Amino acid sequence: MNTVIDPPGANGESLQEGHAAHLEQTLLQAHALIESTVSLYRRQPVDHLAADPTDVALLDSALVQLIGPVRHSLSVAMTRPGDFSDRVLRLLTRVGPEVAVRVLCTPEAAEASLASLRRLPETRLEVRVSERELREVVVVDGAGALVRSAGGGDGQQATVVNDAAAVRALELLFAGTWSRGRKLADHLGLSPRLRSDLTRKILERLRAGHTDDVAARDLSVSLRTYRRHVAEIMRELDANSRFQAGVRAVELGLLAE
Repeated sequence: MNTVIDPPGANGESLQEGHAAHLEQTLLQAHALIESTVSLYRRQPVDHLAADPTDVALLDSALVQLIGPVRHSLSVAMTRPGDFSDRVLRLLTRVGPEVAVRVLCTPEAAEASLASLRRLPETRLEVRVSERELREVVVVDGAGALVRSAGGGDGQQATVVNDAAAVRALELLFAGTWSRGRKLADHLGLSPRLRSDLTRKILERLRAGHTDDVAARDLSVSLRTYRRHVAEIMRELDANSRFQAGVRAVELGLLAE
């Protein structure tokens, strides 16, 4: 499966704008490619499927076969505690120090797996946390991958992907989300207030330039309560202005760029 991407910079747009448009187009095409690939593999014979999550032995075997031979790079996305995360974390302890390992977690997965993550060798390991919706995935050496289908429940499937274009698409999608994640140490340093849904909504309105009264009305809180929240957020972010608070929020992954 191949995809053709037009080069950026058309119609006189700036290099930066062209790069952003090119990256967005690439990620969108990567997402579509992943969905079509997973759908294709589901229609093929069952030996292409890694496991149903209820079949622990089969899932474990698929992960061992995929992660065991890793030589250069390993990218992992974990969405929640459970069979997938537990087995991946156990296998990561066997990975050699020469392998560059990137682990991307949701806040829930990071907090549930914190003890295990801290026990992993730190030589070439980096852990980041993302607020974005993730799909559980493992990509090994850019040559093979395992993808868990979206959603939970007993019907969730895991698909082994060996198609080069599909694996590359997975790498691109992972890299895009990774670049917007925050380092685990930064995540752990955030107060619970900064990780709340209300804080995210307030930061979004600050960035959009909404006036305090409009933002308070949108959030169904009093103007006084809204301004108190803003002051507390700025203090938590060690920001002297609302603009600086927005910059810090992007740096910490609380807001997308």
